[in-house]
Amino acid sequence: MNSWLSRPGYTRQGLSRSLANAVFLAALCAAGLLLSGHANAAQPSGTVRSTHGAWSIICDTPAGATSEQCVMMQNVVAEDRPEMGLSVVVLRTADNKAEILRVLAPLGVLLPNGLGLNVDGKDIGRAYFVRCFQDGCYAEVILEKPLLDTLKTGTSATFIVFQTPEEGIGIPVDLKGFAEGFAALP
Repeated sequence: MNSWLSRPGYTRQGLSRSLANAVFLAALCAAGLLLSGHANAAQPSGTVRSTHGAWSIICDTPAGATSEQCVMMQNVVAEDRPEMGLSVVVLRTADNKAEILRVLAPLGVLLPNGLGLNVDGKDIGRAYFVRCFQDGCYAEVILEKPLLDTLKTGTSATFIVFQTPEEGIGIPVDLKGFAEGFAALP
């Protein structure tokens, strides 16, 4: 989970399914959120605390939790493949010791190829999918300083999912506002 491994466009979409449900599943997934990448997903029950460029900070107090939990997220869909949407989420672990970049891809992606990442034309690498639920499959990495700095200073990221070993689908993510949103993430 600590790094991208080897090689990697989106349009912004509405917010995804209930943040409360997401946070509940997060507890099951050890500090994570389940956020649907479907274009017609329901609005979350959480509150949009702020917007930073293409990124939103969404906060909610899930059932049974003693404090509010927040994530920074962006939902995107491949322009030429409306069924291929992603939710890109940045969150802090419950112990505030690490930040995680989690991407939820739809079911049907080829899992062994992982999720590729390219920032401003530079290949960053691949992250493995770690688990799948009924809404999709997760790839995640700890946001260590080199990757975090790349995302903060970049203008455009492309996440690449595979439906076959030969067919990579690039989904662009706007990095405008990433640095400001990350700084505002409680």
